[in-house]
Amino acid sequence: MTATSDPELALRQTGWPGLRSRLFHFYFLLRRPMTLGVRGLIHDRGSNSVFLIRHTYVPGWQLPGGGVETGETLVEALARELVEEGNIALIAPPVLKSMHFNRRSSKRDHVGLYLIEAFSQTAPKLPDPEIAEAAFFPLDHLPEATTPATLRRIAEVFYGEKPSPYW
Repeated sequence: MTATSDPELALRQTGWPGLRSRLFHFYFLLRRPMTLGVRGLIHDRGSNSVFLIRHTYVPGWQLPGGGVETGETLVEALARELVEEGNIALIAPPVLKSMHFNRRSSKRDHVGLYLIEAFSQTAPKLPDPEIAEAAFFPLDHLPEATTPATLRRIAEVFYGEKPSPYW
């Protein structure tokens, strides 16, 4: 199978970043048999744009989010990740849109997708050791390297595609 026949392969991690990602998931498998994550689909209605990030350690533009820590609710984890990855604060509760099994990550990883339309950004997100870039993009002009999973979530929420059970 080639990157042309499977767009996920084009963004598959190799070398040190891929090994680091696998080690990270193995560590969490030992600590927590099931991992749970959250992603935020931040939509600015005024500009009809969405907020995307590009990590320093994985390829492609994606939705902000991360793992739910022990003792955290999904919304608490989402709020923490949005501040860390985008200087974005929730103004109203986010709306849970879907849950997905992230089988490409591990056999035990699940992700909750939230839609956020009431938020404030305290300052533009500057690059740091985790986030290479972060910005709002019009829905009709997303970056070319947007991950397939991100494109699927956007299509499900904004264009009526049936939500997939898989991330």
